[in-house]
Amino acid sequence: MNVRTNGALDKAHTLIEALPWLARFHGATVVIKYGGNAMTEEHLRAKFADDVVFLRYAGLRPVIVHGGGPQIQAQLDLQGIDSHFVSGLRVTTPEAMQVVRMVLVGQVNRDVVGLINRHGPFAVGMSGEDAHLFTAERKHAVVDGVKIDIGQVGEIVSVDAGAVQALLDDGRIPVVSSIARGDDGPDGPGVYNVNADTAAAALAVALKACKLIVLTDVEGLYADWRPDSPAQEVISRIRASELAELLPALSSGMVPKMEACLTAVEGGVPQAHVLDGRIPHALLLEVFTDEGIGTMVVPDSDGGSGASGALEGRDSR
Repeated sequence: MNVRTNGALDKAHTLIEALPWLARFHGATVVIKYGGNAMTEEHLRAKFADDVVFLRYAGLRPVIVHGGGPQIQAQLDLQGIDSHFVSGLRVTTPEAMQVVRMVLVGQVNRDVVGLINRHGPFAVGMSGEDAHLFTAERKHAVVDGVKIDIGQVGEIVSVDAGAVQALLDDGRIPVVSSIARGDDGPDGPGVYNVNADTAAAALAVALKACKLIVLTDVEGLYADWRPDSPAQEVISRIRASELAELLPALSSGMVPKMEACLTAVEGGVPQAHVLDGRIPHALLLEVFTDEGIGTMVVPDSDGGSGASGALEGRDSR
Protein backbone atom coordinates (compact mmCIF):
# COMPACT_ATOMS: atom_id res chain seq x y z
CA MET A 1 0.00 0.00 0.00
CA ASN A 2 1.55 3.30 -1.05
CA VAL A 3 1.87 6.47 1.01
CA ARG A 4 -0.85 8.23 -0.96
CA THR A 5 -3.34 5.43 -0.21
CA ASN A 6 -2.39 5.45 3.47
CA GLY A 7 -3.11 9.16 3.65
CA ALA A 8 -6.50 8.69 2.00
CA LEU A 9 -7.36 5.86 4.42
CA ASP A 10 -6.53 8.09 7.38
CA LYS A 11 -8.96 10.67 6.08
CA ALA A 12 -11.62 8.01 5.54
CA HIS A 13 -11.13 6.75 9.10
CA THR A 14 -11.61 10.27 10.45
CA LEU A 15 -14.84 10.66 8.48
CA ILE A 16 -16.19 7.30 9.65
CA GLU A 17 -15.34 8.13 13.27
CA ALA A 18 -17.47 11.26 12.90
CA LEU A 19 -20.49 9.33 11.54
CA PRO A 20 -22.22 8.45 14.86
CA TRP A 21 -21.72 12.00 16.12
CA LEU A 22 -23.14 13.44 12.91
CA ALA A 23 -26.21 11.27 13.43
CA ARG A 24 -26.44 12.09 17.15
CA PHE A 25 -26.28 15.89 16.72
CA HIS A 26 -28.04 16.38 13.38
CA GLY A 27 -30.51 19.24 13.79
CA ALA A 28 -29.31 20.02 17.32
CA THR A 29 -28.57 23.53 18.57
CA VAL A 30 -25.07 24.23 19.93
CA VAL A 31 -24.30 27.48 21.74
CA ILE A 32 -20.64 28.52 21.57
CA LYS A 33 -19.07 31.16 23.81
CA TYR A 34 -16.27 32.70 21.71
CA GLY A 35 -13.38 34.45 23.40
CA GLY A 36 -9.74 34.31 24.48
CA ASN A 37 -6.88 33.65 22.06
CA ALA A 38 -9.29 32.08 19.59
CA MET A 39 -10.73 35.57 19.11
CA THR A 40 -7.50 37.58 19.00
CA GLU A 41 -5.03 35.42 17.01
CA GLU A 42 -5.56 35.72 13.27
CA HIS A 43 -4.93 32.08 12.31
CA LEU A 44 -7.25 30.84 15.09
CA ARG A 45 -9.97 33.31 14.11
CA ALA A 46 -10.05 31.91 10.58
CA LYS A 47 -10.12 28.29 11.82
CA PHE A 48 -12.94 29.10 14.24
CA ALA A 49 -15.01 30.47 11.36
CA ASP A 50 -14.22 27.34 9.31
CA ASP A 51 -15.38 25.13 12.18
CA VAL A 52 -18.64 27.01 12.68
CA VAL A 53 -19.51 26.78 8.99
CA PHE A 54 -18.58 23.08 9.01
CA LEU A 55 -21.02 22.54 11.89
CA ARG A 56 -23.71 24.31 9.87
CA TYR A 57 -23.10 22.17 6.77
CA ALA A 58 -22.98 19.03 8.95
CA GLY A 59 -26.55 19.67 10.04
CA LEU A 60 -26.02 21.33 13.42
CA ARG A 61 -27.42 24.73 14.38
CA PRO A 62 -24.58 26.80 15.88
CA VAL A 63 -25.15 30.01 17.85
CA ILE A 64 -22.23 32.23 18.86
CA VAL A 65 -22.13 34.48 21.93
CA HIS A 66 -19.05 36.68 22.25
CA GLY A 67 -17.43 39.16 24.56
CA GLY A 68 -14.39 41.26 23.73
CA GLY A 69 -12.37 42.17 26.82
CA PRO A 70 -9.02 42.85 25.10
CA GLN A 71 -10.65 44.95 22.37
CA ILE A 72 -12.63 46.93 24.95
CA GLN A 73 -9.53 47.59 27.05
CA ALA A 74 -7.57 48.76 24.02
CA GLN A 75 -10.27 51.26 23.08
CA LEU A 76 -10.66 52.53 26.67
CA ASP A 77 -6.91 53.09 26.85
CA LEU A 78 -6.95 54.87 23.49
CA GLN A 79 -9.67 57.25 24.71
CA GLY A 80 -8.05 57.75 28.11
CA ILE A 81 -11.01 56.35 30.04
CA ASP A 82 -10.12 54.85 33.41
CA SER A 83 -11.00 51.19 33.75
CA HIS A 84 -10.44 48.91 36.71
CA PHE A 85 -11.87 45.72 38.15
CA VAL A 86 -13.52 44.87 41.45
CA SER A 87 -13.89 41.17 42.31
CA GLY A 88 -13.14 40.33 38.69
CA LEU A 89 -15.84 42.64 37.29
CA ARG A 90 -15.07 45.68 35.16
CA VAL A 91 -16.33 48.91 36.72
CA THR A 92 -18.45 50.31 33.89
CA THR A 93 -19.19 54.02 34.04
CA PRO A 94 -21.58 55.60 31.50
CA GLU A 95 -18.53 56.74 29.49
CA ALA A 96 -17.03 53.25 29.58
CA MET A 97 -20.40 51.72 28.66
CA GLN A 98 -20.48 53.74 25.45
CA VAL A 99 -17.13 52.24 24.51
CA VAL A 100 -18.18 48.70 25.52
CA ARG A 101 -21.30 48.95 23.39
CA MET A 102 -19.45 50.42 20.42
CA VAL A 103 -16.68 47.80 20.50
CA LEU A 104 -18.85 44.74 21.05
CA VAL A 105 -21.66 45.63 18.66
CA GLY A 106 -19.84 47.73 16.07
CA GLN A 107 -16.42 46.10 15.93
CA VAL A 108 -16.14 42.58 17.36
CA ASN A 109 -19.58 41.43 16.21
CA ARG A 110 -18.99 42.70 12.69
CA ASP A 111 -15.58 41.00 12.56
CA VAL A 112 -17.02 37.61 13.55
CA VAL A 113 -19.91 37.94 11.11
CA GLY A 114 -17.51 38.88 8.32
CA LEU A 115 -15.23 35.89 8.95
CA ILE A 116 -18.11 33.44 8.80
CA ASN A 117 -19.74 35.06 5.79
CA ARG A 118 -16.64 34.55 3.68
CA HIS A 119 -18.09 31.05 3.30
CA GLY A 120 -21.60 32.15 2.38
CA PRO A 121 -24.60 34.16 3.61
CA PHE A 122 -24.87 32.48 7.00
CA ALA A 123 -24.05 34.76 9.92
CA VAL A 124 -26.39 37.47 11.22
CA GLY A 125 -25.11 39.78 13.95
CA MET A 126 -27.25 41.00 16.79
CA SER A 127 -26.91 42.58 20.20
CA GLY A 128 -28.43 41.18 23.36
CA GLU A 129 -30.56 44.35 23.30
CA ASP A 130 -32.23 43.38 20.02
CA ALA A 131 -35.81 42.10 20.32
CA HIS A 132 -35.35 42.06 24.12
CA LEU A 133 -33.07 39.04 23.80
CA PHE A 134 -31.33 39.70 27.14
CA THR A 135 -32.88 41.74 29.95
CA ALA A 136 -30.66 42.56 32.92
CA GLU A 137 -30.69 44.29 36.27
CA ARG A 138 -27.80 46.01 38.02
CA LYS A 139 -25.21 43.66 39.46
CA HIS A 140 -23.09 44.59 42.47
CA ALA A 141 -19.65 43.34 43.42
CA VAL A 142 -19.29 41.96 46.93
CA VAL A 143 -16.07 42.68 48.84
CA ASP A 144 -15.76 41.42 52.42
CA GLY A 145 -19.51 41.02 52.56
CA VAL A 146 -20.18 44.60 51.40
CA LYS A 147 -22.05 45.32 48.15
CA ILE A 148 -20.21 47.76 45.88
CA ASP A 149 -21.74 49.63 42.94
CA ILE A 150 -19.73 48.87 39.79
CA GLY A 151 -21.83 50.86 37.34
CA GLN A 152 -23.58 49.47 34.29
CA VAL A 153 -22.75 45.82 34.87
CA GLY A 154 -25.81 43.62 34.63
CA GLU A 155 -27.17 40.27 35.76
CA ILE A 156 -29.43 38.62 33.17
CA VAL A 157 -32.94 38.15 34.56
CA SER A 158 -34.81 37.06 31.43
CA VAL A 159 -34.15 35.77 27.92
CA ASP A 160 -36.48 36.11 24.93
CA ALA A 161 -34.88 33.83 22.34
CA GLY A 162 -37.59 34.20 19.68
CA ALA A 163 -35.44 36.24 17.28
CA VAL A 164 -32.52 33.81 17.61
CA GLN A 165 -34.83 30.85 17.04
CA ALA A 166 -36.25 32.50 13.92
CA LEU A 167 -32.75 32.95 12.51
CA LEU A 168 -31.91 29.31 13.22
CA ASP A 169 -35.11 28.18 11.54
CA ASP A 170 -34.05 30.23 8.51
CA GLY A 171 -30.72 28.41 8.35
CA ARG A 172 -28.67 31.33 9.68
CA ILE A 173 -25.90 31.47 12.29
CA PRO A 174 -26.76 34.05 14.98
CA VAL A 175 -23.78 35.98 16.38
CA VAL A 176 -24.74 37.67 19.64
CA SER A 177 -22.82 40.34 21.56
CA SER A 178 -23.06 40.27 25.35
CA ILE A 179 -25.01 43.50 25.88
CA ALA A 180 -28.40 43.54 27.63
CA ARG A 181 -31.28 45.98 27.90
CA GLY A 182 -31.92 47.39 31.35
CA ASP A 183 -35.14 46.83 33.26
CA ASP A 184 -34.69 49.14 36.24
CA GLY A 185 -37.50 51.59 35.55
CA PRO A 186 -37.43 54.98 33.81
CA ASP A 187 -34.53 56.30 35.89
CA GLY A 188 -32.26 53.29 35.39
CA PRO A 189 -29.65 52.82 32.65
CA GLY A 190 -30.97 51.56 29.35
CA VAL A 191 -28.17 49.11 28.71
CA TYR A 192 -25.82 46.84 30.64
CA ASN A 193 -22.53 45.07 30.08
CA VAL A 194 -23.03 41.38 30.93
CA ASN A 195 -20.56 38.52 31.24
CA ALA A 196 -20.41 36.61 27.95
CA ASP A 197 -20.05 33.20 29.67
CA THR A 198 -23.20 33.89 31.68
CA ALA A 199 -25.04 35.15 28.59
CA ALA A 200 -24.10 32.04 26.60
CA ALA A 201 -25.36 29.75 29.37
CA ALA A 202 -28.66 31.65 29.68
CA LEU A 203 -29.20 31.48 25.92
CA ALA A 204 -28.33 27.76 25.79
CA VAL A 205 -31.01 27.06 28.41
CA ALA A 206 -33.59 29.23 26.62
CA LEU A 207 -32.94 27.51 23.28
CA LYS A 208 -32.94 24.02 24.84
CA ALA A 209 -29.53 23.50 23.25
CA CYS A 210 -27.87 20.09 23.22
CA LYS A 211 -24.50 21.59 24.12
CA LEU A 212 -22.86 24.68 25.56
CA ILE A 213 -19.23 25.04 24.49
CA VAL A 214 -17.03 27.64 26.20
CA LEU A 215 -13.74 28.44 24.46
CA THR A 216 -10.99 29.62 26.78
CA ASP A 217 -7.18 29.76 27.07
CA VAL A 218 -6.59 26.65 29.19
CA GLU A 219 -6.96 22.94 28.42
CA GLY A 220 -9.97 22.56 30.70
CA LEU A 221 -10.62 22.26 34.42
CA TYR A 222 -7.51 21.02 36.20
CA ALA A 223 -7.75 18.37 38.92
CA ASP A 224 -5.16 20.04 41.15
CA TRP A 225 -3.96 23.34 39.70
CA ARG A 226 -0.34 24.16 40.55
CA PRO A 227 1.14 27.11 38.60
CA ASP A 228 4.70 25.79 39.00
CA SER A 229 3.94 22.33 37.65
CA PRO A 230 4.83 21.64 33.99
CA ALA A 231 2.15 18.95 33.66
CA GLN A 232 -1.43 19.38 34.79
CA GLU A 233 -4.14 16.72 34.89
CA VAL A 234 -7.33 17.85 33.15
CA ILE A 235 -10.66 16.58 34.45
CA SER A 236 -12.28 15.15 31.33
CA ARG A 237 -15.77 14.63 32.80
CA ILE A 238 -17.45 15.95 35.95
CA ARG A 239 -20.98 15.85 37.37
CA ALA A 240 -22.82 19.04 38.29
CA SER A 241 -22.77 18.38 42.05
CA GLU A 242 -19.04 17.66 41.98
CA LEU A 243 -18.42 20.91 40.11
CA ALA A 244 -20.55 22.87 42.58
CA GLU A 245 -18.32 21.62 45.41
CA LEU A 246 -15.16 22.66 43.54
CA LEU A 247 -16.32 26.17 42.53
CA PRO A 248 -15.23 28.05 45.71
CA ALA A 249 -11.65 26.80 45.27
CA LEU A 250 -11.27 27.65 41.58
CA SER A 251 -9.17 30.50 40.23
CA SER A 252 -11.08 33.71 39.54
CA GLY A 253 -10.66 33.33 35.79
CA MET A 254 -12.26 29.87 35.71
CA VAL A 255 -15.18 30.65 38.01
CA PRO A 256 -17.48 32.38 35.45
CA LYS A 257 -16.77 29.71 32.84
CA MET A 258 -17.49 26.79 35.16
CA GLU A 259 -20.49 28.60 36.67
CA ALA A 260 -21.83 28.98 33.12
CA CYS A 261 -21.43 25.24 32.52
CA LEU A 262 -23.16 24.47 35.82
CA THR A 263 -26.02 26.87 35.05
CA ALA A 264 -26.49 25.27 31.64
CA VAL A 265 -26.68 21.65 32.78
CA GLU A 266 -28.86 22.54 35.78
CA GLY A 267 -31.15 24.34 33.32
CA GLY A 268 -31.61 21.27 31.14
CA VAL A 269 -28.70 21.39 28.68
CA PRO A 270 -27.43 17.77 28.48
CA GLN A 271 -23.73 18.68 28.42
CA ALA A 272 -21.44 21.67 28.71
CA HIS A 273 -17.79 21.86 27.74
CA VAL A 274 -14.77 24.03 28.42
CA LEU A 275 -12.27 23.78 25.56
CA ASP A 276 -8.84 25.19 24.82
CA GLY A 277 -9.49 27.66 22.01
CA ARG A 278 -5.76 27.82 21.31
CA ILE A 279 -6.02 24.38 19.70
CA PRO A 280 -6.85 24.71 16.00
CA HIS A 281 -10.26 23.20 15.17
CA ALA A 282 -11.03 22.59 18.86
CA LEU A 283 -14.77 22.65 18.11
CA LEU A 284 -14.55 19.82 15.60
CA LEU A 285 -12.31 17.74 17.86
CA GLU A 286 -14.91 17.96 20.62
CA VAL A 287 -18.05 17.39 18.59
CA PHE A 288 -16.92 14.77 16.07
CA THR A 289 -14.28 12.56 17.75
CA ASP A 290 -14.70 9.66 20.16
CA GLU A 291 -12.25 11.02 22.73
CA GLY A 292 -13.30 14.68 22.73
CA ILE A 293 -11.13 17.29 24.43
CA GLY A 294 -11.36 19.63 27.39
CA THR A 295 -13.72 19.20 30.35
CA MET A 296 -17.31 18.02 29.97
CA VAL A 297 -19.92 18.83 32.63
CA VAL A 298 -22.98 16.57 32.83
CA PRO A 299 -26.08 16.51 35.07
CA ASP A 300 -26.03 14.29 38.15
CA SER A 301 -28.74 12.18 36.51
CA ASP A 302 -26.32 11.19 33.73
CA GLY A 303 -25.04 7.82 34.84
CA GLY A 304 -22.73 7.29 31.89
CA SER A 305 -25.47 6.14 29.55
CA GLY A 306 -27.12 9.51 28.94
CA ALA A 307 -26.39 12.16 26.32
CA SER A 308 -22.66 12.26 27.02
CA GLY A 309 -22.14 8.50 27.27
CA ALA A 310 -24.72 7.25 24.83
CA LEU A 311 -22.14 6.53 22.19
CA GLU A 312 -19.44 4.03 22.94
CA GLY A 313 -16.03 5.68 23.25
CA ARG A 314 -16.96 8.55 25.57
CA ASP A 315 -18.05 6.40 28.52
CA SER A 316 -14.51 6.76 29.89
CA ARG A 317 -14.83 10.51 29.91
